[in-house]
Amino acid sequence: MSDLTSLISTARQQSLGDLPRRTSRNAPDRVALVDGPTTMTYVELAACVDRTAAALAAEGLVKGDRVALLSHNCWQFAVLDFATARLGLVLVPVNFMLGAHEIAFILAKAGVKAFVVEDALVPTADEAVAESGLEVPVRAAIGPRGADVSGTGWPDAQAWFDFDGTPPGVLVADDDPVRMMFTSGTESRPKGALLSSRSLLWQYASCVIDGEMSGDDVELHTLPMYHCAQLDCFLGPDVYLGATSVILPGPDPGAVLAAIAEHQVTKYFAPPTVWIGLLRHPDFDSTDLSSLRKGYYGAAAMPVEVLRELQERLPSIRLWNFYGQTEMAPLATILKPHEQLAYAGSAGRASVNVETRIVDDADQDVPAGTVGEIVHRSPHATLGYYEDEAKTAEAFRNGWFHSGDLGYVDETGHLYVVDRKKDMIKTGGENVASREVEEAIYELEGVAEVAVFGVSHPRWIEAVAAVVVPKEGASLDPEQVREHARSVLAGYKAPKYVVVADSLPKNPSGKILKRELRQEHADLAAGDSGA
Repeated sequence: MSDLTSLISTARQQSLGDLPRRTSRNAPDRVALVDGPTTMTYVELAACVDRTAAALAAEGLVKGDRVALLSHNCWQFAVLDFATARLGLVLVPVNFMLGAHEIAFILAKAGVKAFVVEDALVPTADEAVAESGLEVPVRAAIGPRGADVSGTGWPDAQAWFDFDGTPPGVLVADDDPVRMMFTSGTESRPKGALLSSRSLLWQYASCVIDGEMSGDDVELHTLPMYHCAQLDCFLGPDVYLGATSVILPGPDPGAVLAAIAEHQVTKYFAPPTVWIGLLRHPDFDSTDLSSLRKGYYGAAAMPVEVLRELQERLPSIRLWNFYGQTEMAPLATILKPHEQLAYAGSAGRASVNVETRIVDDADQDVPAGTVGEIVHRSPHATLGYYEDEAKTAEAFRNGWFHSGDLGYVDETGHLYVVDRKKDMIKTGGENVASREVEEAIYELEGVAEVAVFGVSHPRWIEAVAAVVVPKEGASLDPEQVREHARSVLAGYKAPKYVVVADSLPKNPSGKILKRELRQEHADLAAGDSGA
């Protein structure tokens, strides 16, 4: 690259890591982050991002290196998101509900050079690193809300946030990867979807425009930041605009209600399960929620009766349904406030920077009302799956990103998602690959066949269920199956319901008919209290 070309590229650069600095120049004294006792203005956030980027460079990390982050929500998570991008490092957020074996796979697959871990999760991280076979030369522990990490045996990441130095100038191009998001997808093993600044910033623009976001927002962040919905539909756009982000470690209903009142929160995102939890909390009606003007949900359709109840009990709130997936960074379509009841259950229409179609197996458009695969074309889309050319080629065949979801559009162009093409379950907003659960159950002695699928649940919207067929002469107990699954999988992946059966329904070619199983066992959770 010539000197002039480099200068022009530097002047035109807008990467994810540039956002705090740029926003700080427009809104220097506006509050950027509130996390317990910690409050940062945008000037302070930008300075902290710079110091942290300088420290990471001093550790020997260079553009393209992968940095894994295992933590509940905290201000440190937000700083690391932007600081890694500033250097062109690839941040790998890790689900804190995973076990050591599952984390080890992610570490090894990504080939991480650095691992940053919340103090309470260090024992799990130690086990995962040992199993991964990696050295992971750069490690640090973070203590959310001022916790002392000296007992972890890991260096304190606070030294990075306080570092005295200036980050090196790194040219981060629009399509250089800055994030690797592992998605359960529909496979037995997670895939690493690579996202670039181009993917993320175009997606931020879509969220801002169609989600009617502004710099005056005060947003409460309670869903996990390791998930792209909270991190990139909400936290990222807030920093992009100069809005205020109030961070909680999780979506405890009582804490959520108290925080809305205390901080006069105007904007909140949660899956239907959390909105339902808020409505059922005894403090809901006695808490001042008058500041809340914008509500967002995703991961599942909001039940119509819950929509009506929200509008009755929060008459000033306007609701949006965001639909998408990790590979779309993640927004694809939006159902807007005025459409909520008229098109209840719909995922809306393509957002401003997305083109969406419904196609058959030959990738030809299908008529309105006909179920087909949902495909997208957008700058939001992933760069592909890390070190998996075959899966990338399959996903992008014919120049469209194939979501793997099945749906249809009505005569007005509104999208309805009716199934997952390859049987992925969404429980409480988390993706669970049915095949991964099936393979875990097959490890149990005495299992001849198993089918895992989702059933409707009053709290989790969808719950993991399994029908198991014992081997001839073997005896299986449902609790035995559940205990085995819990021993090898994250808790949310283990089946809530297990049915022992003599056989599974199959078509003439031998394929298990999960649609029939869903219909037959649709009422498994009917007597559940919602726990």
